[in-house]
Amino acid sequence: MVAKMLSSKWISASLLVLFLSLHPGVHAFYLPGTFMHTYTRGENISAKVNSLTSIETELPFSYYSLPYCKPPEGVKKSAENLGEILMGDQIDNSPYLFRVNVNESVYLCTTDPLTKDQAELIKKRARDLYQVNMVLDNLPVMRFTEQNGMTIQWTGFPVGYNPTGSNEDYIINHLKFRVLVHQYQAQGDVVVTSEDGVAMVESDRKSGFQIVGFEVVPCSVRRDPEAMSKLKMYDSVDSVNCPLELEKSQAIRENERITFTYEVEYVLSNIKWPSRWDAYLKMDGAKVHWFSIMNSMMVVFFLAGIVFVIFLRTVRRDLTRYEEMDKEAQAQMNEELSGWKLVVGDVFREPSCSKLLCVMVADGIQITGMAVVTIVFAALGFLSPASRGMLLTGMIILYLFLGIIAGYVGVRVWRTIKGTSEGWKSVAWLTACFFPGIVFIILTVLNSILWGKKSTGALPISLFFTLLALWFCISVPLTLIGGLMGTRAASIDYPVRTNQIPREIPERKFPSWLLVLGAGTLPFGTLFIELFFILSSIWLGRFYYVFGFLFIVLFLLVIVCGEVSLVLTYMHLCVEDWKWWWKAFFASGSVAFYVFLYSINYLVFDLRSLSGPISATLYLGYSLIMALAIMLSTGAIGFLLSFYFVHYLFSSVKID
Repeated sequence: MVAKMLSSKWISASLLVLFLSLHPGVHAFYLPGTFMHTYTRGENISAKVNSLTSIETELPFSYYSLPYCKPPEGVKKSAENLGEILMGDQIDNSPYLFRVNVNESVYLCTTDPLTKDQAELIKKRARDLYQVNMVLDNLPVMRFTEQNGMTIQWTGFPVGYNPTGSNEDYIINHLKFRVLVHQYQAQGDVVVTSEDGVAMVESDRKSGFQIVGFEVVPCSVRRDPEAMSKLKMYDSVDSVNCPLELEKSQAIRENERITFTYEVEYVLSNIKWPSRWDAYLKMDGAKVHWFSIMNSMMVVFFLAGIVFVIFLRTVRRDLTRYEEMDKEAQAQMNEELSGWKLVVGDVFREPSCSKLLCVMVADGIQITGMAVVTIVFAALGFLSPASRGMLLTGMIILYLFLGIIAGYVGVRVWRTIKGTSEGWKSVAWLTACFFPGIVFIILTVLNSILWGKKSTGALPISLFFTLLALWFCISVPLTLIGGLMGTRAASIDYPVRTNQIPREIPERKFPSWLLVLGAGTLPFGTLFIELFFILSSIWLGRFYYVFGFLFIVLFLLVIVCGEVSLVLTYMHLCVEDWKWWWKAFFASGSVAFYVFLYSINYLVFDLRSLSGPISATLYLGYSLIMALAIMLSTGAIGFLLSFYFVHYLFSSVKID
């Protein structure tokens, strides 16, 4: 259960229940998404269909791109939020009609003779393992398969299949639905807490049936098209025992007419409506290996603790020795010893490409803020799988409005480096355009590929203009406002003066960037296990729901990034290398390099079913965006902590 893994949900739920109990007049609803609906016996419910998806191609296509039966009132698209469109979802109505708590076997339609192109398209979709995604009362349809003696749960059902040893492809044209319903008895205002820790109030509801489960057994049935075509839609037909022998299954051939039918069975269930998503969140493919993650966290805490203790003892010892000496002894030590004390006149010298550094740090803070707030809201249950697309929509909205913080941070760092506010407008503009501009270019290239394949994953032109409008009407102005606030904030003065002539940096046997690149391995150790489940959620259609644990991992990552950057900065200063600015950024930001390598490893070994250069290009394009965001976020954290450390370090030294 989710609640057993995320105790924070229980706390928030308990507080909500206490508040509601003290205010009986308050009307509330289920936080994660849809409003609870109670149906009467015989009431009609229409199922909806989403895009056809495949783990082999990652190219979604419209359900009605295949010759399926269409509803009598015509195909109508459901309202979609920004996140659904970006994820390639296309929700349409369907002819599948359910009468609540009425078992029946129903005829839908018989197609016209398949053309050669239609037959080949269905075969291609079946061989590419495309799944039909159907939704009833906001619940995705779920099926069960037996593999190696284990029962595996899947969402959706295949377009068709090709049996081993057969030259024929068969289409799924008969669906046996099993709808789980909970019989609800109205009892006035009742506060209910679901097992995932979310509270709701049932207020003055009518008695009836609530849909708490949606399962399907797909099969292929060959029927007489002449006899079937005489029937009208929703007429009764004979029930079918699935699966059938191949001789009785419907093959996909040119000039073949295919009859589509379905049957519905209602089963009373003790599952209550707030807990109906538990069956999806407990799917075997989405279980988190808790012991592995805890072991990884313990190792990282142990290593980080050792580094932190050694680091504090070393710095404190140096400062104590330096401050206890008189001025003559300090001068003699400066002549005889090497180390961070000798770069006092160069440590705050302006780095190369300082404007780019300010922009990248600002964008990293913006991405970090977006990630933290999104994960917190998701962990509290406001962004659940029941709300399709809301997670991505929330991230975009947060990113837009956090532009004000990015502008402030970027200009403040620029003022600190330059000592003046001159040029702050260009810094704010670049901050608003750097990361979104790179993402926009990558998405445009990937979108052109999807357009060429006529995939529903391709963003419509209207959405491009919508995103540009949001970008320039919200994010850019807020970033400029934040930059203006940064110019008026108190300046950060350097504790030491910078010499006019830069100090020569001693030669080293190994390039310093090699050490910086290797430093990313420790932050990566906090990520790689959780990264596997995140990638599985994105590319294998599994539900990711352990946001409470993800928040802990994120908190751990921030600590490790800070410590790694501090240690690397101190090591570079000790060898008289005063060019620490960019190295502090990439010491923790280099974790993105390993994330991208892991993404390639995941593509090769875990997405072996992914076929074709187009699918691989899409995967690598999205992985590049993810790696860039991680680099900016972790790099900004490491740089800011290193800057404050260096500022504190040299503020503690007595300088004439």
